[in-house]
Amino acid sequence: GLGVRESIVSPTYTILRVYESGRLPLYHFDVYRVADPEEMDYIGCDEYFFGNGVCLIEWGELISEIIPENAVWIKIEKNLDKGIDYRKITVEGARK
Repeated sequence: GLGVRESIVSPTYTILRVYESGRLPLYHFDVYRVADPEEMDYIGCDEYFFGNGVCLIEWGELISEIIPENAVWIKIEKNLDKGIDYRKITVEGARK
């Protein structure tokens, strides 16, 4: 939806990938390997969280205490009993 022209891949080992080819920058985080939310300060997460782009954070629950209150949470779940391609997607507005 942002019109990003590059292939988007998970930043599993780099924690962050920035895509600037769309109508807004996309900041794609994968925080699976972040041991402590304070580690996010080292990459300047506030610049991205409060910047002019869109942040997508995989494994966001691992750093939930530093994610902005107005974040939208999207949960994607598999249920193999319903088939290999089945996904349940839940979208929640700003946390309280």
